[in-house]
Amino acid sequence: MDPHDLARWCASQGWPVHPLTPRSKLPAANCSRCAARGHTADGCPCLPARRWCHGFLAAVTDPDTIASWWSANPAFGVGVACGPAGLVVIDVDAHTSPVPARNRLLPGIDIPDHVDLTGLANGFHTLALLAALRGQPSPADDTTTLRVRTPSGGTHIWYRAHPHLPVRSSAGSGKTRALAWQVDIRAHGGYIIAPGTTTTAGTYTVIGDTKTPAPLPTWLAGELLRTHHADRPSPAPAPGPPPRARQAVSASAGHTGAPRALTTLLDDVRACASVSEGTGFSEKLNRAAFTAGGLVAAGFLADSRAEDLLHEAARAARPDQHRRSESIIRSALAAGARQPLHPRGRS
Repeated sequence: MDPHDLARWCASQGWPVHPLTPRSKLPAANCSRCAARGHTADGCPCLPARRWCHGFLAAVTDPDTIASWWSANPAFGVGVACGPAGLVVIDVDAHTSPVPARNRLLPGIDIPDHVDLTGLANGFHTLALLAALRGQPSPADDTTTLRVRTPSGGTHIWYRAHPHLPVRSSAGSGKTRALAWQVDIRAHGGYIIAPGTTTTAGTYTVIGDTKTPAPLPTWLAGELLRTHHADRPSPAPAPGPPPRARQAVSASAGHTGAPRALTTLLDDVRACASVSEGTGFSEKLNRAAFTAGGLVAAGFLADSRAEDLLHEAARAARPDQHRRSESIIRSALAAGARQPLHPRGRS
């Protein structure tokens, strides 16, 4: 696919694009005025004039503008503005560099001494380590979403962002926030190179058959909140349900004091105690916590009560997996809080 066709295809996915310098990862050069020292994009007339100055800030999906840009230079590469595209891309590197101290591999996480780190050498290893500590498969192996092999041997893992959880890029800002050593995040405030683009180092190539991004996994959203790539949503307090609705909820609540819709899901979590694996524990706990978050947001359940119920059910099912359960509960409650629910029995 030639660059113009690639740019049009990306735009058809709803991903704003901008030109890259031919055979380079860098945005196409600004005009001489925009390249002047001290010049910024704020108020720059080049943006409303649909010029490519200012890189991802100029990105568009307009086919006429795209045709004009790539007609001016058919060799332009294709960059995608992650924030406006609603994308979160996990950028995994495989650089040869000294491995940092144990406490710097996963910022904010103490890696237990019994975890053997022999052979750890790059971002694929630290991402897999993070996933393992959370009881999840590594995103680098996620065949349900678009993955792109980079010329340097790394991988870009593309996900669709949660609409109410804006994520910030961390590429180039590892001193302030990072998901893992040699793992960057490209989201708001950054761009990603479109698959099929060729630089002097090689071509960005799709891995496998999946060509579109899957939704960002809930556990990864929780990690991005923890590492300050995103801010926990603070929605305005939802109005409480009318008195008749409150009475209906009270009448349908089980012995736990939770609405029946949640009680049933909590029972499913507890039932996992009878078998040590293969019960879908993480999925069931995630579903229960998401539902609880929605009930809290709608005023049917106190936040502290929701957490107590979820932790009690998780401990009953998997008493040795406290950290894993805590991560699932935290992230799923936050996600559910953005979608207030009205219980109608089992859901």
